[in-house]
Amino acid sequence: MTEPILTAAGLDRSFGGIHAVNDVSLEIPQGALHAIIGPNGSGKTTLFNLITGHTRPSAGRVRFAGEDITGMPYSKVARKGLAKSYQITTVFPLLTVFENVRIAAQAAAHSYVFWRPADGIRAVVAHTEEVLERIGLAGERDVIASNLSHGDQRRLDLGIALATSPRLLLLDEPTAGMSPSETAATVELVKELNRDVTILMIEHKMDVILSIADRITVLHQGEKLFEGAPEDVKSHPRVQEVYLTGTL
Repeated sequence: MTEPILTAAGLDRSFGGIHAVNDVSLEIPQGALHAIIGPNGSGKTTLFNLITGHTRPSAGRVRFAGEDITGMPYSKVARKGLAKSYQITTVFPLLTVFENVRIAAQAAAHSYVFWRPADGIRAVVAHTEEVLERIGLAGERDVIASNLSHGDQRRLDLGIALATSPRLLLLDEPTAGMSPSETAATVELVKELNRDVTILMIEHKMDVILSIADRITVLHQGEKLFEGAPEDVKSHPRVQEVYLTGTL
């Protein structure tokens, strides 16, 4: 049996005696699209931070692609093929769409040669253009990032993560603040990306989660409340009680 691309075992993180994450375990198979849901304050973002190395766990281990990465800084984790798209966009607002993605592609390729124009690095430029096509922003390549719509800035943020050629892509509320049409377009993009990238995502919009995820983990008060297929999550009485009532 193929080892899961990501295994989190018994993750725990306390802040001032409060368990933000309490004994949470996950296994993410290669090629999965796995969602994490839960009310505000349930530990979703802290769990992401424990996985990516932004926060050290008080207990537990994280394995990625067969290697123990527990507590490893995100800069090193990212170079191993794990990338994260943030809830709040992290684009460079005064750079163009192309320049934003190229910086990420260049960093991933370790192609910083200071006496050589970035446009001259053919492989980086080609990869940047490929990413822009894939995220649907090729036509806006010369637009200053701050002039993009909110939805397109979110799409650009995803493209920056994608430019690092990740094996696992963590998405933190990729449709946050989007209109219904922007949400629908982003859902289709995530589905398309999942054809060759494993995805772990946090999302609040239940219609999105139920239509896109293979499997869902429900967190409540820092603990795993339930995990299963979308239909099982939808019908679970305890999940409905603490999270889903009025949203389905």
